[in-house]
Amino acid sequence: YICKMNEIQNINRIYITFKENKISGRYITLKDIEPLFKDYQTFFEITIIGVSYLNKPIYSIKIGNGKKKVLIWTQMHGNESTGTKSVFDLLSFIANFSNHPVVQDIMQEITIIIIPMLNPDGAENYTRVNAQEIDLNRDAVDLKAPESKLLHNILYSFKPDYCFNLHDQRNIFSVGSTKNPATISLLAPSENIEREVTPTRIKTMKVIASIYTSLSEFIPNQLSRYTDEFYPTATGDNFQKAGFPTILIEAGHFINDYQREITRKYNFLSLLVGLLHIANNNKTVNYITYFDIPKSTKEYFDLIYTNIYINNVKNCIGITFKEILKGKKLDFSYNITQIDSFEKYGYNYLINNKLYFDSVNDMQDYFNKEKKNICF
Repeated sequence: YICKMNEIQNINRIYITFKENKISGRYITLKDIEPLFKDYQTFFEITIIGVSYLNKPIYSIKIGNGKKKVLIWTQMHGNESTGTKSVFDLLSFIANFSNHPVVQDIMQEITIIIIPMLNPDGAENYTRVNAQEIDLNRDAVDLKAPESKLLHNILYSFKPDYCFNLHDQRNIFSVGSTKNPATISLLAPSENIEREVTPTRIKTMKVIASIYTSLSEFIPNQLSRYTDEFYPTATGDNFQKAGFPTILIEAGHFINDYQREITRKYNFLSLLVGLLHIANNNKTVNYITYFDIPKSTKEYFDLIYTNIYINNVKNCIGITFKEILKGKKLDFSYNITQIDSFEKYGYNYLINNKLYFDSVNDMQDYFNKEKKNICF
C-alpha cells in the first residue's frame, strides 16, 4: 500500500499529460460533457439511466471489474462543477495509463459507477436546485425530484460498498482560524443528531484519513474537515444511516484559482487516493486521524477594502464574489457581506484608495456600478 501511495506523487507530477482539457471553468453543462462520452465509449460502459425533470438525459459510466463497489456522483448541485471535471480527469487517467499499477489495482479490485451530472437542468441554469426548485441534497427522504429518485434507485440496485458525494464549497472557508484557504474539505456525514461514531462512519473516516494523509504532502494546511452537523433530509446523512459509507468531498478555493482549475487536480487526487484505499482494503489507517483534520471555518472574503469612510467614520468592507450567469457566461459581481472593523482575511486587498460615502446605500450603489473583476 505504501508503494502504491508513492505512485500518487508521480501521478501528481504527470497530471498535465492526462488532464481532460475539453472541459474547463466553472460553467459545465450537459452539452459540454456529452461529446466526451464518445471519446470514452470504447473504454467504459456508458448508459443513459434516466432523465431530469426537463427530460435531459442522465448518464452513468461503469468502469472496473472488481468485487468491491463504489458509487460516485457529481453536480447534484448544478453550480458545483469541480467534481465533474475531476471525474473526467479520472477517466482520462485510467484510459491513457491502463498499465499503471494504480489503475490496475483499481480496475481489478473495484467496480465503479459514476453519475457525472445528476442535475443537468441545474447545470444549464447554473443553480443549486433542479428545475422544480428542489435542492437534491435535501430530498433524500421525500424523493420529490426525479433526479433524487434515480440516485436512490441506483443506490439500492447497485448496493455500493462506498459512495463519493462530490460538491463545491464557497471561497469563504479557511482551515481553522488560519490564513490558509480550505482547498479541499472532507466529511464523514453523521447518522443522527448526536453525531455518533458508528461502524459505517468509521469506514468513511478511514478513507478520509488516507486522503488527508496523502494530500497533505501536496497542499499542506489546505485540507479541512467540513461540519458534521446532522441534516435529517440530506443525501449523505441518509445514505450513511442506511449503511452505505459515504465520503463527501467539498472542492474549495486555491489562491487566484477562481475557475477551480488547480483545485480540480487536488479533487482528482483525493478521489484517486480514496479509491486506492478501498482497492487495497487498507487496515493500517486509524480512523482517529479524521479528528485531527482542522475544522472548516468562515474566515475569508474575496476582497477587502480597508479605507472606506461612511459619514466620516472609517470602516473595512468585506466583499464576496457572487456568480451570475449572463447568457452562457459567468460574471463575478460584488456582494458586500460585512461592513465593520473586523479581523478577517482577504484573498485581495485594496488599501490605498480612500473612498467617502454619505451612507451605506450610496456605497452599495457605487460598487454595483463600479464593479471591477480584479481577479479574472
